[in-house]
Amino acid sequence: MEIMISTLLIRYGRGSEMNPHSIANLVKSLSAIVGGSFFFYVGVLHFTDTSWFEPIVPPIFGSATFWVLVSGVAEIAVGIGLILPNTRKKAGYASAILLVMLYPANLYMWIYDVELGDGASLSPTGHIVRLCLQIGGILLSLWIAEGIPKINSD
Repeated sequence: MEIMISTLLIRYGRGSEMNPHSIANLVKSLSAIVGGSFFFYVGVLHFTDTSWFEPIVPPIFGSATFWVLVSGVAEIAVGIGLILPNTRKKAGYASAILLVMLYPANLYMWIYDVELGDGASLSPTGHIVRLCLQIGGILLSLWIAEGIPKINSD
């Protein structure tokens, strides 16, 4: 991680050399690396603790194990894509789409007060916070992908 941060500082400048555009690019890169690491980690958990995720898969989708594994593959792929600079833009769009596609499981969990595999559940406030984080994640993903139009102050 220290090597990645050093590389980013060299790429975007240091101290007095940094302008607002460089700072925004540095923050965007760090956000992509942190978000990508999170996606990768959670994707791996889909394989190492499948039963924890299975209860929140809506029954209408069929085999919960299948969907947990498929979403794990997608999260790992998006995570790697966000970490690697050459694939970051496409992965930003992919992560926004993935977050939208995964929300039915969160909504199902909220509506039916479904417990996760370890018996934990969220309070109504917890579900609202999760929804806000999901929306924030979608917006952050689009920003990383440069899919949010810039507002000119002219």
